[in-house]
Amino acid sequence: MAQKGKRNKKNSRARRPEAPKPCRFTKDDVYEIDYRDINTLSRFVSAQGKIQPRSKNNIASKYQRQLKVAIKRARFLALLPYVGE
Repeated sequence: MAQKGKRNKKNSRARRPEAPKPCRFTKDDVYEIDYRDINTLSRFVSAQGKIQPRSKNNIASKYQRQLKVAIKRARFLALLPYVGE
């Protein structure tokens, strides 16, 4: 028995799929991410000090792994804080 007032409506405006944004490091032709480059590393750390996920960064998985290691090395050497400000 069908319920009154509820219908399956399609979205009237069809959305075009967006083209994926290119990886920042691939575009700049970076070979390896350096742990001493604090300005670059701090862009990928949230205000709480967490490493941002790959889906939010739009970075290739190869560079996300390098980024993770570089951030952890920079934290160990006290170049980056473990927690946010």
